[in-house]
Amino acid sequence: MSTSDHQSPEPEPSRSGESSQPESAEHSDSATSPKPAYNDRAYRSPGGLAGGVLLLALAGWLGVDAIVTGHGRTPWLALATLLCLVPLVIAFSVRPAVFANDDRLRVRNPFRVIVLPWGTIASLRSGYSNEVIDKSGTKYQLWSIPVSLRARKKAQRRQARVDDGRTPARTDLSGQTSLETGPVRAPSDQIMDDLRKLYEARAEAAGSQGEPSIRWSWEIMAPAIAGAVLLVVLLAVG
Repeated sequence: MSTSDHQSPEPEPSRSGESSQPESAEHSDSATSPKPAYNDRAYRSPGGLAGGVLLLALAGWLGVDAIVTGHGRTPWLALATLLCLVPLVIAFSVRPAVFANDDRLRVRNPFRVIVLPWGTIASLRSGYSNEVIDKSGTKYQLWSIPVSLRARKKAQRRQARVDDGRTPARTDLSGQTSLETGPVRAPSDQIMDDLRKLYEARAEAAGSQGEPSIRWSWEIMAPAIAGAVLLVVLLAVG
């Protein structure tokens, strides 16, 4: 038998208007709609998360115990309290976060989610609180990046020792040695510095333009309001 019998058939030529490679459509889509160079960087407050988890555990323990073992109106009062309290604890401790990529800044505060393309931001300001200000002058507080005056003073004292030559190797506030030569900064101030650098680098980019958007977090507000109303009604009827 000749070797030609074992040869695989040649692929048919592609018809007009069709691509011989099915993934080419994906390439064209990605070319027309570029994605951020990196995924969102998330900034949260470790202290807020830890405190929120502890409060939720305590509220759950006390509330469930009152619902199961309580008598009369006690289970209903406990249920209404939990319905009002749990969303508020989540809103002010677990929920707040700031997400940043090369196109925009997304701020998730207790009751609102604010999306700000870098081109709409006027400045990022640090004082007694960290804030982002858009070009219309509206200020939005960054709940997940709280200012610690104690950590700021500690960083200033460490920087003074470095300037005086009393600290030969720079260490961060957790005690780990760092090879960076920049000034010693408190953690929240360092985060704000990083966000400012990203803002300055991306403010004029085409993908960073647009309009700010604000969305109210009804998934948090609705159960809290319902629980508060139920609690008021139960207390009123005595």
